[in-house]
Amino acid sequence: MTELVLGRHGETEWHADNRYAGRTDVALTPRGLDQAATLADWARDAGLDAVYCSPLSRAHRTAEPAAAAAGAPLHVRPALVEVDFGAGDGLTRDEMADRFPEALHAFLAAPASSPFPGGERGDAAVARARPVLDEVVAAFPDGRVLVVAHQTLLRLLLCELLGLPLDHYRAVFPRLESAARTVVVPAASGPAALRALNVR
Repeated sequence: MTELVLGRHGETEWHADNRYAGRTDVALTPRGLDQAATLADWARDAGLDAVYCSPLSRAHRTAEPAAAAAGAPLHVRPALVEVDFGAGDGLTRDEMADRFPEALHAFLAAPASSPFPGGERGDAAVARARPVLDEVVAAFPDGRVLVVAHQTLLRLLLCELLGLPLDHYRAVFPRLESAARTVVVPAASGPAALRALNVR
């Protein structure tokens, strides 16, 4: 079976303020670039068959050194872009509480089904991104593939793969660490197997 190594991009310039980074193309910090280099060190001897990533620069700049180190092809897939946070993009939780408190409350209660104003539902994000994972499994049925994307999208995909309710993604996976690896093996039928979480 295919081993999917799911990795969140490195630290960004919005990390310190804990701003929601959706479709805005936020740059990596120097620490984020170091994290990408550490991921590349792991990738060098990891036996990767390919690397897939989001087109946003924070994911691409995290994935590119890993692909180069592994000697593996890098595939950029627009469908792996982060969830669209709508009016919440670029804001902190406190700023959201000032601007749209009721919508924030609804999001915190059911984040997949109650997106921020103008934002993307969790099931819509899964519907566009899951086919990329299916593509990987079909292309590398016994392979090992690194997929570098974004925290919210990856948590939604993990819930989808493991057969968990999408609205539980924040509770089940409170945080995916920057440039850490989460390993999952999809099954031919039924839930996938989670083999590792937040490994560095």
